Amino acid sequence: MASPSSVAVMSGLALEVAVNRWLKPAFEAASPYRLEVDWRPTTAIMKSIAEGQRADVVIAIDGSMDKLCADRIVRPETRVCLADSILGVGVREGAPKPDVSTVEAFKRALVGARVAYSRAGASGIYFTALVERLGIAAEVNARAVAIPMGFTGEKVASGEADIAIQQVSELMSVPGVAVAGPFPPEVQTVSTFDAAIFADAANPDGAAALMALLASPAAAKAYGDGGLVSRLPHS
Repeated sequence: MASPSSVAVMSGLALEVAVNRWLKPAFEAASPYRLEVDWRPTTAIMKSIAEGQRADVVIAIDGSMDKLCADRIVRPETRVCLADSILGVGVREGAPKPDVSTVEAFKRALVGARVAYSRAGASGIYFTALVERLGIAAEVNARAVAIPMGFTGEKVASGEADIAIQQVSELMSVPGVAVAGPFPPEVQTVSTFDAAIFADAANPDGAAALMALLASPAAAKAYGDGGLVSRLPHS
């Protein structure tokens, strides 16, 4: 648990660029609190919550937030819809970017590459089912670089993989990785991220201050700059 002078956050990886690059410095400059963020896929966060782990604020995919609200683990009245995240393809900076603009081009790019994906993340779970649906699972899995969780772009940056599959915002988190493009529209999926305060937050005042920033115009800009699509109301 974070100290009283900090705000503890459990957050999905998709917001890492927006928070760490812009919102965390702004929050710490304008408040007496420090931000301590536990960055993991929503599936891993939900498992920890089920085992009794808590923080002050949670940022998670909307379906999981529905459950947290229904179970009163978070305070439903504090819930804010922050941003949408889409899936994309990343390559090592300086490497040729594959054409992923159509489903057929996307399939060709995947079959000819070592593809990194995350088993625990929403993107990896979706991708596993997608390659089955596209009929290329055997070819892709034969050369795939699957990680338990974390940033798949790290495997591309290190040269262990040719293509990284993850949320566009998560690909942007890794130095040395360039975004080749989003998934083609026909096979794209959108994840919506919400934030809320835990019912038993140790620092409710700090949590409220953070929530105000997460719902601000400055946050909307940070989400856009960080590879997301803001869902905040237009001011």
